[in-house]
Amino acid sequence: MPRPADLRLRWHRTTLDGRTAVYGEAGDGPPVIFIHGWGLSARSYAKALPLIAASGHRVIAPALPGFGRSDELPGEYTFEKLAYWMDNLLDHIGVDEPAALVGHSFGGGVATATAWHHRERARSLTLVNSVGGSVWKDADGLAARSLADRPLWDWGLHLPAEFRPPGLGGRRPWRASRKALPVVVRDIVTNALTNPGAVWRAADLARRADLRDELAELAERGLPVAIVWGAEDTVVPEATFLAMCDAAGARGDIIEDAGHSWLLMDPVGFGEVVTNSIAVRDTVSDRTPRGAAARTSRLDRPA
Repeated sequence: MPRPADLRLRWHRTTLDGRTAVYGEAGDGPPVIFIHGWGLSARSYAKALPLIAASGHRVIAPALPGFGRSDELPGEYTFEKLAYWMDNLLDHIGVDEPAALVGHSFGGGVATATAWHHRERARSLTLVNSVGGSVWKDADGLAARSLADRPLWDWGLHLPAEFRPPGLGGRRPWRASRKALPVVVRDIVTNALTNPGAVWRAADLARRADLRDELAELAERGLPVAIVWGAEDTVVPEATFLAMCDAAGARGDIIEDAGHSWLLMDPVGFGEVVTNSIAVRDTVSDRTPRGAAARTSRLDRPA
């Protein structure tokens, strides 16, 4: 089995409907499609994805339209439009078998939409700190409201909490935060300067994302779904995570001492979580009955 160090992502540029599309690729074997979060690009996860490839998979990590040097799409951004773009890309690069779809944050919404609109593309679905539950709770924790009611400035206020050093409320290692922060800042600033319209439209779509009906239908079709959430995530609230688990009838896994961007700070742990999730989803046969209460388990971050 090849070592992760020997499986660096190879970057490719192609054209879809006359627009540039960029994607990274590593490894050989059953396909794993990794879809990045809002404001970032596939390059943000370059340390984690070779670990997944080393387990015997062909990892493909596209830069979504308007991010990471992929040209933006015209008009309003919708999950259906992004799912069509994903299907077009996979067809263009020769992915001709169902893939394990993995999405982080906004990318989780795109992964869900791709599985729903193009069922033949999905072998399994793994959502990591994903949008799509559309439930938000007020500060008192009592009044449930739609996530669409949460203003964009409130999302922005919570992003810095992902990188707080010890003594300011953060429990995650400051060294890891210092490594991840430049990656996040670089990608967000670059994307905002290059394609500000796409960044804004994607942010608004993420804020309004309600994919619970799609998740419920995917579960009815028998698609294996895993939903993972970091216990310290201040961007995607716990209520959203639980709503998605309930809709999919899936057992949710809560990663302790992990925020919204924990996979950037701990690429080794993330690689292990995703590899294990894909292995389980590939062999799962028993499904949680639709309509059953969501179940969760708490996991320590892999050592």
